[in-house]
Amino acid sequence: MDVMIKENERVDDLDFKGLKIIQDPKSFRFGMDAVLLSHFAKPRPGDKVVDLGTGTGIIPILMAGRNMDAKFYGIEIQPSMADMAKRSVALNDLEDRIEIIEGDLKESPHYLGTRRYQLVTANPPYKKVGTGLINPNQAKAVARHEILCSLDDVLMTAAKLLVMGGRLAMVHRPNRLTDILLGMKEYGLEPKNIRLVYPNLKKSPNMVLIEAVLGGRPYLSWMPPLIVFKDNGEFTDELKAIYYESLN
Repeated sequence: MDVMIKENERVDDLDFKGLKIIQDPKSFRFGMDAVLLSHFAKPRPGDKVVDLGTGTGIIPILMAGRNMDAKFYGIEIQPSMADMAKRSVALNDLEDRIEIIEGDLKESPHYLGTRRYQLVTANPPYKKVGTGLINPNQAKAVARHEILCSLDDVLMTAAKLLVMGGRLAMVHRPNRLTDILLGMKEYGLEPKNIRLVYPNLKKSPNMVLIEAVLGGRPYLSWMPPLIVFKDNGEFTDELKAIYYESLN
């Protein structure tokens, strides 16, 4: 299919099942956190999945590549990002599997419906407004700071979208873990699995992957740590496996 690539945009190969994504190098581009979340979330056959704040659509595109029987919806408030996501979906011939919706994630239960989805994924802004420098680039600022949505907005929306027993899978920063756990409890999302991501064995964790179940019984499991780099600066075998799909 012929898909328009705009000025300043480029097409990046995801090195996975021939999938590609359109990105603007001057705007916000996906990072390792999105790749790790797409692997961690693990949709099941027949699941209906909502990705909140989908950006350029990287998470549903990667999940669709390894889950042939799931249906994905990506919600994105920024018109330019939603447009790139829609064109990336078309570029990969995934229109029958992924629907990109331009809109505010806080309003998504009104147009997607409540209690209909088995999985919600989210890679939300990590920083509260008033902490750290806000990037002058609007797309990067919205992706990194809670300007258009807060952690509370994400958790409240996920709780409305999910069926009872449905799962929320999220990536965030470890320094917000208390806020995350308390917020999940407030909306009936029971934390079930946590995995900390470490740059290497000598540094503190810089990401946390967390799964919660709507209406689940209290029982929290700590998964083994995920180490990104070896001492020589190369990816660990597990990271290579996640990126190149030899690990499932």
